[in-house]
Amino acid sequence: MLTELRQRCVARVQEGESPEVVARVLGISRGAMYNWLAKYRHGGWDALNAHKRGGRPRKLDGRALRWIYDTVTMRNPLQLRFAFALWTTAMVAELIWEQFRIRLSRTSVGRLLGQLGLSAQRPLWRAYQQDPRRVERWLKREYPRICALARRHGAEIYFGDEAGVRSDFHSGTTWGIRGQTPVVSGTGARFGMNLISAVSRRGTMRFMVTPGRVGASVFIEFLKRLLHHAPGMLILIVDGHPAHKAKSVQRFVASVRDRLRLFYLPPYSPELNPDELVWNDLKNQGIGRKMILSLRQMRRDVLSHMRFLQKSPSLIQSFFHTPTTTYAA
Repeated sequence: MLTELRQRCVARVQEGESPEVVARVLGISRGAMYNWLAKYRHGGWDALNAHKRGGRPRKLDGRALRWIYDTVTMRNPLQLRFAFALWTTAMVAELIWEQFRIRLSRTSVGRLLGQLGLSAQRPLWRAYQQDPRRVERWLKREYPRICALARRHGAEIYFGDEAGVRSDFHSGTTWGIRGQTPVVSGTGARFGMNLISAVSRRGTMRFMVTPGRVGASVFIEFLKRLLHHAPGMLILIVDGHPAHKAKSVQRFVASVRDRLRLFYLPPYSPELNPDELVWNDLKNQGIGRKMILSLRQMRRDVLSHMRFLQKSPSLIQSFFHTPTTTYAA
């Protein structure tokens, strides 16, 4: 019975569940969970047999595995005076050497982390200036109040943002001969264009292209166009860019207060804005994989992709269902 429990716990961790969650759900101690993981790492499934005793001492016991898991999942490498902000296998190997004086290869470290239910992932980057308390207040108090206001007035909530696209931006991969990096030709000229857009959780998107930067006057023009298509009150949420808070913008919003309300996201929190994903899609799925040879072609391709997004409400709605934007869905 104990053998079966050990194997079941370790199997669930190998499938990607957190050892902490498995221990809590199955009612075992954290110490026992990490000891079983250490046994499995040392001798495989057979080592989990509750009737077996002895064997060579393990290099990393349960307490060590627990420390490694807690350090990688709960601490930033910069906190431990490493120069790099991401946990790499080489860095974890160095961490294990400094803490336990045990030298593991990068392959062994990768296998160890996998056995702990961890995986290599592309992280979400956040500005260090971001205030977590402001974000929490936005999620728990401010945005719910905006939703309540929208319900009272029958308003639709939009999230807006600006972006620039450039001819020298590229994304994606291509197949080629191993060891020989493929070369894709393109123009050496640099040019670009700016856009502003807004999206709603219903899947609606509005956008405008501008040749120059998006200042207060351009933002006001976009607001006028947005109101032109709105059947009732509209609520727009944007970041704290100076153009959004300019006095001319405030005067305009005050003049149409019965039709438009403007709110601002917490500082340094672009991940909370679903409209950011419009630009990610445009750059990485649209023009980033094309050979852009002229400003005229760029404008044509950008407009084509943005109109495609406008006609894809389900895709726009998906931008409201990422881990950091689902609060707005």
